[in-house]
Amino acid sequence: MTGRQPLNHPDRLLPAEPGLRGLARELYNSVRELPIISPHGHTDPSWFADNQPFDNPTALLIQPDHYVFRMLYSQGISLAALGIPDKNGNTSTVAAEDVWRLFAANYHLFRGTPSRMWLDHVFGEVFSLDEPLNKDNADRYYQVIQAKLQTPEFLPRALFTEFNIEVLATTESPLDSLHHHAAIAQSDWPGRVITTFRPDPVVDPEFEGFAGNLRALAEATGADTQTYPGYLQALRASRRTFINHGATATDHGHPTAQTAVLNEQDAQALYNRVRQQPSSADAELFRAHMLTQMAAMSLEDGLVMQIHPGSLRNHNQPLFQRYGRDKGADIPTRTSYVDALQPLLNIYGNEPGLSIIVFTLDETAYSRELAPLAGHYPCLKLGPAWWFHDSPEGMRRFREQTTETAGFYNTVGFNDDTRAFLSIPARHDMARRIDAGFLARLVVEHRLREEEAYLLARDLACDLARNAYRLE
Repeated sequence: MTGRQPLNHPDRLLPAEPGLRGLARELYNSVRELPIISPHGHTDPSWFADNQPFDNPTALLIQPDHYVFRMLYSQGISLAALGIPDKNGNTSTVAAEDVWRLFAANYHLFRGTPSRMWLDHVFGEVFSLDEPLNKDNADRYYQVIQAKLQTPEFLPRALFTEFNIEVLATTESPLDSLHHHAAIAQSDWPGRVITTFRPDPVVDPEFEGFAGNLRALAEATGADTQTYPGYLQALRASRRTFINHGATATDHGHPTAQTAVLNEQDAQALYNRVRQQPSSADAELFRAHMLTQMAAMSLEDGLVMQIHPGSLRNHNQPLFQRYGRDKGADIPTRTSYVDALQPLLNIYGNEPGLSIIVFTLDETAYSRELAPLAGHYPCLKLGPAWWFHDSPEGMRRFREQTTETAGFYNTVGFNDDTRAFLSIPARHDMARRIDAGFLARLVVEHRLREEEAYLLARDLACDLARNAYRLE
């Protein structure tokens, strides 16, 4: 083979069959420059409020990204060796350059993974690096990236504009002050960064510090969380605050999709129990009841409701005890939706003014449960392939298993759900390429007209997300 291959092949992820690839390429090219709608994610709003240079390549690309460090950890590389602070903020003295060299020496571990494609997209398209990262060019990579991060073109707001992001949603809890969002709104920068209401710390009795979280919620809202009615009043007040800071959606990361309906007396008694030392059964029942209450509140205030169940979080307890949450140890579990959602749907399922977006980490539920549910209930839509499945094959499986029953318009396009800001264009680019290939196949098989495929490509790229999350 002569000549150097580009770091990112222009036809990557498009179908291998020549008869499909040409049409898929044209469909992809029709949407590749469309704006990015990022309605759900976990980037840091302080980046856009303060607009300061990112510290260094390690702090930007490795340490906040659990997709990256979980792979390294699986190969025996400790979080301390990667300079990741423990839950008390203590950090090893390892230099950022040495962490980068360790990462580069182990970059081969990511071969064939979506993380490799996202990172290569960042290296090639954002930083104009032209050869695969390895231990021999690690220092050159670091120096090039570090130098660019100090320039005005690589400040967070400039990158936001360069990435053609129309709207970016972060995720905060009712215990967050939202002062960064307030600073963004008060600035003269036109970028749209909004928040998302994630009440897990104050609706999940098994969340660490739950009793203290309820006291903090009372202080933030002025409501009396000692009583169940006061608790609901506090949640409504917090939701109003989030709406005033641009929120259009809520997010609920419960272990299961279980919902329940309790009368006020039983709810009060349950609330009194979970404020003390809840049993596992009481905690699950309270979460289930509160999902139904959150649906009721969404019907009142218009916030779109997202349910992200099915992750056994912090599976690695020693790691959790030392480092806290979100350290790559969350594992998918089998999830039931048909029975679990029925109590909520019996009350609110036929409300077209309510929008509930359901995600899953259990792919066996796509065709058996979620597509039939979303293909019937007016309030339900399917979130895209999520977390462990926001990969090329995961995205293809999602389309294959849901389209025939739910169609395209009971889905909500794509969201990147990432902490890694620079990977957002890479993730959306991957989704647009996969969807282009899927649509091209439907056209070639005469299941879809070509002009419809172009319309759908645009809908899947941005319009479905814009409409589903009420971001017009």
